[in-house]
Amino acid sequence: MRDEKCIFCKIANGEIPSNTIFEDEEFRAILDLAPATKGHALILPKNHFENLFELPEEIAAKAMVLAKRLACEMKDRLDCDGFNIMQNNGEIAGQTVFHFHMHLIPRYKDDGQTIEWDKREAGPEELESVRKQITGC
Repeated sequence: MRDEKCIFCKIANGEIPSNTIFEDEEFRAILDLAPATKGHALILPKNHFENLFELPEEIAAKAMVLAKRLACEMKDRLDCDGFNIMQNNGEIAGQTVFHFHMHLIPRYKDDGQTIEWDKREAGPEELESVRKQITGC
């Protein structure tokens, strides 16, 4: 299933040229046009799923296996010092293209990038309350 209006559907299916680093029947991985660091890539499923919540578990599992494989290859070939694998769901979480995708971001010492958040304290009562809310018990 594809969305004819989705730019990532068009890229993933070869209708728009890209700097492809991997392709099979289900995925295309491309270099990001606005990279955070050298080698920043995106994994795109060829079928359209808006976000993680719509992604079938089988495709999610394959995407993570592919992310690991590509990250290992990129780490060796780009000689980076670390790696971020990111995936955003919903506008409030930073998703800007509403086609599931994973960011593979090689990290280099002094690359100037930060991926962090303001940490806050959570007491035992709050943690227990949230655990019950998530688990239902």
